[in-house]
Amino acid sequence: MIIEIEREILNKLPSFNVLAYSMDVELKDSSIIEDEIKKYESMIKEEYSLEEVLNIPLIKEARDSYKALGKDPSRYRLAVESLYRRLVKGYGLYRINNLVDAGNILSIKLARSTAILDYEKIVGDVHIRLGKESDLYFGIGRGQINVSNIPVYVDEVGPFGSTTSDTARTMIRPTTKKILVFVICFSESEIDKDKKETIDIFKKYANAKNISELEVIKR
Repeated sequence: MIIEIEREILNKLPSFNVLAYSMDVELKDSSIIEDEIKKYESMIKEEYSLEEVLNIPLIKEARDSYKALGKDPSRYRLAVESLYRRLVKGYGLYRINNLVDAGNILSIKLARSTAILDYEKIVGDVHIRLGKESDLYFGIGRGQINVSNIPVYVDEVGPFGSTTSDTARTMIRPTTKKILVFVICFSESEIDKDKKETIDIFKKYANAKNISELEVIKR
């Protein structure tokens, strides 16, 4: 699999990057990661207000990047900001399965948007480009979303993910055995730490094996 970031993004956001990993995993229910979820639900609710979430450095950086792309980050929220807001409001995280839940905890720990995708549902190579008005995009549980001017992940079939929401086509299912993990970086800060955290969390909660860091080409 070749993963390329298109020049149209890099022209506006020169430091934009994606950490990408493939790995074999074991799908389980949420109980294996329940204690970790409860820890972060409590911690984020106690430490932040909604206003303070906007000033978390990496979230502010990502919101500023949306503005640079011509997108209103308060109307089209980054996935990581939506997670933080949910916890601050006391709603807690949805319990889906160990893979999705680990991705949510990873996103919260890193303060970056992540995508946990069924590797086998992706067809051909992946291009990360700016969304278009003509893109027909349905977010998981959100219906049709306007993804114009935000980074979207596209394979031979079409868009399957974005920095705001992923799609049902590549979502984790009971049959998932191999995943593609994206960590979305709007700068190069803390990259080494993020790489370690990504590998560690899926080893711990999904018994991840055959972990490969995939090259992401900046075109």
